[in-house]
Amino acid sequence: MRKFDLPLFLDVAFYTAAAWFLGIGILRYFRVPLGISIAASTLIALAVGGVCFLLISMGHRKRSLSKAERERKEKLMLHLALERDERVRALLVKAFSADGKDAFEAEDSVMVGGEKLVPLFTMQPVSADAAAFLIRRYGEEAFTLACNELSPEAEKLLSSFGRKAMRGDEIFALFERTQATPERLILGEIPRPKIKAKLRRSFSKKNARPFFTGGILLLIMSLFTFFPLYYLISGSVLLLSSVLIRFLGYA
Repeated sequence: MRKFDLPLFLDVAFYTAAAWFLGIGILRYFRVPLGISIAASTLIALAVGGVCFLLISMGHRKRSLSKAERERKEKLMLHLALERDERVRALLVKAFSADGKDAFEAEDSVMVGGEKLVPLFTMQPVSADAAAFLIRRYGEEAFTLACNELSPEAEKLLSSFGRKAMRGDEIFALFERTQATPERLILGEIPRPKIKAKLRRSFSKKNARPFFTGGILLLIMSLFTFFPLYYLISGSVLLLSSVLIRFLGYA
């Protein structure tokens, strides 16, 4: 059974309602009878909602797939950053070997097809100082740095010395296609923000200003539109919300 997609529902409901209000406003402006206006606007809104549902659902599915991949990558990179060095090297040897390459451990590095691969997975992008340390350590010996991400300074430094880097996206793609990702990852279950924390952010006092500005703009627009009721109601709701958030919201 497909999980209820609240963002998709809200998007479709918004566009459907907007089409209904816009349609009935235009029809009433041309003095079309109320019954016909409501019926025609409802049909138009349903048609718009159906088209929006098809288009938006396709986009949501694509985004959900990329989101799932990003989450898996983040979990893998976190695992490699927290795992012991010898186990990281063993995982890399396993992944490269499954990918059809001749790979084996060599002290503090991994040899892949006769080339040295130096793993350095960190929580932050590898700095220029860390890259300079590796360049001093290995001297003229060529190597490829396997990491999560590089800082711009480190990337420029490695490029200046003719050294290559294998970033997180390539590492993740390697582990995915060879199915070498460990079954149990360190902190594999990344905690999700709780509902209470989300509500706390939503009702922050700093959100009062955009609510107030939006309410004022809607009320001003009600003076110039041929269907002012929607703007009056929504503008008043936003203004009231801004006052409540400002008065009762979290600092």
